[in-house]
Amino acid sequence: MFDRFLELEEEPYSEEDAEWDAFVAQHPHGSLLQTNSWARLKSRFGWRSHRVWLKHDGKLVAGAQVLFRSAALGFIRIAYIPHGPLVDWDNEEQMEIFFNQLDFAIYEQRAGMVKIEPLLWQNEISLDHWNDLCRRHNCQPNSDTIQPPQTIIINLQAAEEDIMAAMKQKTRYNIRLAAKKGVTVREGSLPDIAIFNNMIQITGQRNAFGVHEPRYYQTAYELFQPDNVALLIAEYEDQPLSAIMVFRWGKKAAYLYGASGDEERKRMPNYALQWAGIQWAKAHGCSEYDLWGVPDYPEEQLEAEFMDRHEGLWGVYRFKRGFGGQLRRTVGTADRIYNKTVYRLYQWQRSRGS
Repeated sequence: MFDRFLELEEEPYSEEDAEWDAFVAQHPHGSLLQTNSWARLKSRFGWRSHRVWLKHDGKLVAGAQVLFRSAALGFIRIAYIPHGPLVDWDNEEQMEIFFNQLDFAIYEQRAGMVKIEPLLWQNEISLDHWNDLCRRHNCQPNSDTIQPPQTIIINLQAAEEDIMAAMKQKTRYNIRLAAKKGVTVREGSLPDIAIFNNMIQITGQRNAFGVHEPRYYQTAYELFQPDNVALLIAEYEDQPLSAIMVFRWGKKAAYLYGASGDEERKRMPNYALQWAGIQWAKAHGCSEYDLWGVPDYPEEQLEAEFMDRHEGLWGVYRFKRGFGGQLRRTVGTADRIYNKTVYRLYQWQRSRGS
């Protein structure tokens, strides 16, 4: 039989938390979005976390960290499982018990729906199989994703010179140009979050996208330090030009946040930063580096149009494709619906872009 452990609210880091984090780190579909630190981050910004896990013979074998919050002007409560659950979708017994426990947790928290967004890649599971699994487990497949569904993954198992050789020629040139033009990269510390926050406001205004409040980035850094986050800052003559925050968990690293000022952009500081991020991840034992999000189009269309398209994430793709790596797309999301009225209100809110 399976046991379950449920955690609610933020408490001191416990042995159970450590056991969960170790499970996430070794799971083939694990993600930093399923870690205890991520749940604590979200709990400080409007979410509540609730963990469901299953054990067999005393060993943790499946589970999910579920986030809850109010939506649609506060009239409804929804649940969300980012990059989860961590389960064997083809194990009927495990899935039946897991969903029974999940349903109980949803009922306790009075949520009307749960959005599931597993880190399952389409090169590992076909969409037909995914849709069949969803139907089998009473979930509704959905294209409405929260996390970027498509990204570029760089394999870090090769030597650094081979990783560099796999990049586009222009990217290699720009990395070397940054060094030639006097750009240096250093690893920052907590006081340097102020530099990052200043530049990300500039970045958001320049590129017309929303950013988190300053306290969010500081909290993320505090929760994942000292070993699972790097704040990297590119400078020229001691002047900060740009910065990134790279996170890791287990063998996976991801570039989540980036910011840049308006000065000295021709010195190519962003190229130096990503190369430093790759080197940091490799030095910390990671086998892959996730560039975290590119436009959600087929690779053939991306390659055919990236020079001419400038809206949305097309500029991001032009930059990220140069670092090599493999384009990957997840299977998307699935919704488990408990209250149809709540679900319609949620869809209405999402259609309004909130």
